[in-house]
Amino acid sequence: MAKTSSKKNANSPHAGAGDDESARGRLLSAATHLFCKNGINATGIDAIIEEAGTAKTTLYKLFGSKTNLVNAVLESEGKQWREWFIGAMEQGSGDAQAKLTRIFPALKSWFAEERFYGCPFINAVGEHDKDAKQFRNIALKHKKIVLGHIEKLAGELGSTEPAVLAHQLGLIIDGAIVAAMISRDPGVADTAALTAGPLLGQSKAKKKRAAEQLEAV
Repeated sequence: MAKTSSKKNANSPHAGAGDDESARGRLLSAATHLFCKNGINATGIDAIIEEAGTAKTTLYKLFGSKTNLVNAVLESEGKQWREWFIGAMEQGSGDAQAKLTRIFPALKSWFAEERFYGCPFINAVGEHDKDAKQFRNIALKHKKIVLGHIEKLAGELGSTEPAVLAHQLGLIIDGAIVAAMISRDPGVADTAALTAGPLLGQSKAKKKRAAEQLEAV
């Protein structure tokens, strides 16, 4: 470990707290990489602690079990991904349509990353017992937040059924993620954008017609 400029008091009740925080971060990072790349079931505890540079006892001290570590990874990854994804839509000026059309360029940049291994939630549910609720509940919580933001923008766009439009776009997004994971082709996002285009155009056209009808009254 690197030396610090000040020494910790070994008798302090806070001694080791920084080490635990550092170890937790390394374990989460290592587990995230290995789970996404190789799969949860195929990744053993030994591989995680070797990549993280920690002891097995540290992992169990901080997380208690591999299952708890998986849950922590999904919660952490979900939060980071949502912040990035929603931020990508909201970045810059423009109306709701402009924000929604930013979805697919953002996905394309993600698909092009060296460590793109697909959606951790799709992967986790896909490789486990389909009757198990453990990972499905975490995945649904993640999806609800993402779709909720898309639904809000769909309402601003003028969709008469913003929840339906949000789910339609969600299906296109999920399909693009799976297709990009299999093909390793970031251009899948461009095709997804073409598929989503008419849906967004129809909603905007309906909003325009509704405004024109109000003006005519």
